[in-house]
Amino acid sequence: MIDPTRAGLRESATFDRATIAGIQRAAETGVYDIRGWGAKRPVPHFDDLLLLGASMSRYPLEGYRERCDTDVVLGDRHASNPLHLDIPITIAGMSFGALSAQAKEALGRGATEVGTSTTTGDGGMTPEERGQSKTLVYQYLPSRYGMNPDDLRSADAIEIVLGQGAKPGGGGMLLGQKISDRVAEMRTLPAGIDQRSACRHPDWTGPDDLTIKILELREITDWQKPIYVKVGATRTYYDVKLAVAAGADVVVVDGMQGGTAATQEVFIEHVGIPTLAAIPQAVQALAELGLHRKVQLIVSGGVRTGADVAKAMALGADAVAIGTAALIALGDNHPRYADEYAKIGSAPGFYDDYQDGRDPAGITTQDPELSARLDPVEGGRRVANYLRVLTLEAQTLARACGKAHLRNLEPEDLVALTIEAAAMARVPLAGTSWIPGQGR
Repeated sequence: MIDPTRAGLRESATFDRATIAGIQRAAETGVYDIRGWGAKRPVPHFDDLLLLGASMSRYPLEGYRERCDTDVVLGDRHASNPLHLDIPITIAGMSFGALSAQAKEALGRGATEVGTSTTTGDGGMTPEERGQSKTLVYQYLPSRYGMNPDDLRSADAIEIVLGQGAKPGGGGMLLGQKISDRVAEMRTLPAGIDQRSACRHPDWTGPDDLTIKILELREITDWQKPIYVKVGATRTYYDVKLAVAAGADVVVVDGMQGGTAATQEVFIEHVGIPTLAAIPQAVQALAELGLHRKVQLIVSGGVRTGADVAKAMALGADAVAIGTAALIALGDNHPRYADEYAKIGSAPGFYDDYQDGRDPAGITTQDPELSARLDPVEGGRRVANYLRVLTLEAQTLARACGKAHLRNLEPEDLVALTIEAAAMARVPLAGTSWIPGQGR
């Protein structure tokens, strides 16, 4: 076989090998591609920002002697029982159906161990998840799959989902091979049949109707539970203002790097905006309303490290949510399953067929044999360890910037490495005072 490089052959930037393979697959099957794991194209991200550690003009904190606190209160605008979390890193909504019952239980165990919250997802609440989650947020989605007023009351907060970062404007998909009898019963739909969630709520058409729905949910829960509103990052500035006007206690903004939702690849790669671009728009909207830090902002979509956490909070977020990273902590894409990934045409680090239900790690499957591989206790320990590391990394960086609390990080602590990142994040290009689009 000829070596293209040695032969002097050049790959097309427009029609590269991945694009050619996609065209060939479409031509052969007549079916569009579905996958998970978020956008794979490179977009400006937290790695394009740097934190400015203290030296002479700022005074750093001593790591072993001076505290850097991490607690956060979510939802104290209207709710009588806001959430008090020990760390500002939460587990994002992922459904039972998309994930196994063992995975949902493990996420609850891990979150509880470190004093944070986890979130249900499309399809309702499982007893395992509620039983092992000290703080559980109930997602209220357009599909209403599994919606139960008693579960709403037993949750600690309610998150109204209007959009997700991987597919803003589109509904969720759960293929028939993952619709077990239990999943079907919870969703009141046939087993073994593909399920597509609605892309919008059936009982309202705009912000005024959302206001009515929020009031309805407050009445159901005696005004005790915080009400979140989650949007996929698109027209973020306007969406945040409308969510706040409708009465949200907390706004969740999910950037296009959000990846646990398996959907059409064309959606994943071509709809929405990067998380980095969405945060300043959300903060601006809240600030103009005089409600920044009063209505809390949670950011999700591509958060992987403590540095990502620190940078998101420096840009103005009150907390972050993780999804894909939590699944990796559970064991997703682990090398120990290399042989089994090979059998289904993938490899560790490349597995993204969350929709197929053949996950060797037992996480994104309803196959009893596969899901039994995931020990919820051990999985919870791994998630807790990961959350601790994220928190310690963020604290280390905050101390280096002279901050005694993660929430004290601010845009002044950041610079950008590229013009694009500087313009999106609205912080100076490194080595200059220039923020593109804002003059000198």
